Amino acid sequence: MSLAIVHSRAQVGVEAPAVTVETHLANGLPALTLVGLPETAVKESKDRVRSAILTAGFEFPARRITLNLAPADLPKDGGRFDLAIALGILAASTQIPAESLASLECLGELALSGALRPVQGVLPAALAAREAGRALLVPRANAEEASLASGLTVYCADHLLEVAAHLTAQQPLPPYQAEGLLRQVLPYPDLADVQGQPAAKRALLVAAAGSHNLLLSGPPGTGKTLLASRLPGLLPPLDEREALQVAAIHSVAGQGPLAHWPQRPFRQPHHSASGPALVGGGSRPRPGEITLAHQGVLFLDELPEFDRKVLEVLREPLESGEIVIARARDKVRFPARFQLVAAMNPCPCGYLGDPSGRCRCSADQVQRYRAKLSGPLLDRIDLHLTVAREATQLNAAPGQGENSAAVAARVAAARARQLARQGCTNAALDLHAMREHCALQDDDRRWLEGACERLGLSLRAAHRILKVARTLADLEEAEAIGRAHLGEALQYRPAQS
Repeated sequence: MSLAIVHSRAQVGVEAPAVTVETHLANGLPALTLVGLPETAVKESKDRVRSAILTAGFEFPARRITLNLAPADLPKDGGRFDLAIALGILAASTQIPAESLASLECLGELALSGALRPVQGVLPAALAAREAGRALLVPRANAEEASLASGLTVYCADHLLEVAAHLTAQQPLPPYQAEGLLRQVLPYPDLADVQGQPAAKRALLVAAAGSHNLLLSGPPGTGKTLLASRLPGLLPPLDEREALQVAAIHSVAGQGPLAHWPQRPFRQPHHSASGPALVGGGSRPRPGEITLAHQGVLFLDELPEFDRKVLEVLREPLESGEIVIARARDKVRFPARFQLVAAMNPCPCGYLGDPSGRCRCSADQVQRYRAKLSGPLLDRIDLHLTVAREATQLNAAPGQGENSAAVAARVAAARARQLARQGCTNAALDLHAMREHCALQDDDRRWLEGACERLGLSLRAAHRILKVARTLADLEEAEAIGRAHLGEALQYRPAQS
């Protein structure tokens, strides 16, 4: 047979569109032509494949070989198609049976010796192969990651000869079985280790219960970073769908999806990070920090030290839960449903309002420092809290106060009520759902409207107050939002000057 078809997968963002590798052998001068919009790394694969086939002891056809990677308008890059190309050539030259490739998808880079090398982005391809009803053949180093897609038959090999022996039924490969993979959870830092700060712990509880964004402001050394690092331990465990989303993102980014499977991510980029580092980008778009924090926490310490243009790119994903990176050739959509926790000092020296009176910043310096943060960005942060300095207690016993497990149980109960009532957390409520689930008594509504007018709050801020109040009611197992819930929610909003 002079025509062979092998199934593979490309990588576009966190998606894995199907690619069909078509191989045709024709009479004529020996040549190999590769078409189908291949990038440089794919074009180079023909030399790697030729060497791998010859080194493995197979015959490289001395004919005119045409390789088509369809669809032709989909960009293809990397060495992930090496194995599929090699198998296509072997099948078209009848060295392996072409029919054995019909129910199989192949990914893998070939060494010149014929050894299989791992590639990035295997998990999205595994999920797509499962949906297509095919088995997946990958290098052994990628097998554990591919096995995260439950219900998928995964085959793994170390060399092209093993793959050929499997396809010719001489020595079939056994389906890969993962051992001890599904629970490699590392313990989160415990909230009980934080001394004092009852108001900040309460704000963490509210933020975790309703998936709200949080801004902590206070002098250096008051525990802002310590508090932020405890938030992931208060959130409910990821379900299988969410865990696969997180793992697929880290697979595409090449950051080890199995390192902390299936924990929520906690990302803490430095304030010198650029816009593309935060939102993703590049000629071949890759996920940035906000996508790597999907289903987890993005912690921005020293918030005013970030470049203002960098911070402004957060405004859209905070509302929509995704980021779209457009390039001249394509457009890539990355998920970005994260909780933002930010920390900042109240002034350039950090000690404004400290009882020690050590702050010497002028009013103009304080104003310029706070002006680094735009109003629209601050408006999208639900909870604003000032963290005061606690008395120094070097010999305080650890484990005082409510621990993370107890708080996480309250958070899980509140979130269960939200999901049963509206199918999402309170922070994700749209306007239509808010009218139904955040309804107020007429007196309470007029009271809130008057308070928002006196504080100069925007309509967006008023909506976020309602969402926080709904979370407070859920924590108390209350059916309706009361005046006390509105009052506490208002305390988390600063007045607008």
